[in-house]
Amino acid sequence: MSETRIALVTGANKGIGYEIAAGLGALGYRVGVGARDEARRESAVEKLRAAGTDAFGVPLDVTSDRSVTVAAELVEREAGRLDALVNNAGVSGETGPGWVQDPTTLDLDLVRAVLETNVFGVVRVTNAMLPLLRRSPSPRIVNVSSSVGSVTRQADPAVQVGPVMAAYAPSKSYLNAVTVQYARQLADTGILINAACPGLVATDFNGFHGPRTPEQGAATPIRLATLPDGGPSGAFFEDAGVVPW
Repeated sequence: MSETRIALVTGANKGIGYEIAAGLGALGYRVGVGARDEARRESAVEKLRAAGTDAFGVPLDVTSDRSVTVAAELVEREAGRLDALVNNAGVSGETGPGWVQDPTTLDLDLVRAVLETNVFGVVRVTNAMLPLLRRSPSPRIVNVSSSVGSVTRQADPAVQVGPVMAAYAPSKSYLNAVTVQYARQLADTGILINAACPGLVATDFNGFHGPRTPEQGAATPIRLATLPDGGPSGAFFEDAGVVPW
């Protein structure tokens, strides 16, 4: 078995996901670039390779059972195991003026679509990749969340973050809660799983509004993907430390 560590990053063709892939590549990981769009995926792989990363493309739609199954089979053929899984793919869902998702007029189909990617997609990918992660001596899972998923912060007028987003913010709260349940279930396996807040990063996800760069946003996910044995599990982190639930 190769000693090179293997990572898979979903939504890795651009933005924070690309920088997570690049950062792990710089640390010597062989990186699977998970993305739906073939042209963007292959462009990202070429760019990573040009920068010295051993990258390979993984066609991956996290909302599709079949796509995720085929992706797991591809990673097994390419690498035989997985040392780090970063569930980065996510959507905000349609918003109104000022990025608001008004709970009093919320379209339930919108909620379902956001949950399908941000929560169900993470569960789908994680469970498909677990057999490969179990083959690693130090497996790590990172779920890319957001501080808007912190119910503590959202409920405190003094620290409320961002506009009212009644589909997106609760999807990240749900993701955080699922992360804790995985940590409990995997407590005796050596698999460490944590949630990461990248901060407000300027990407096409938010119309390039934000004080942080994608490279800065990738820092916490990369740190959690490379935790030493005995590190934390079932927690929620940002650059400054632990984020309250």
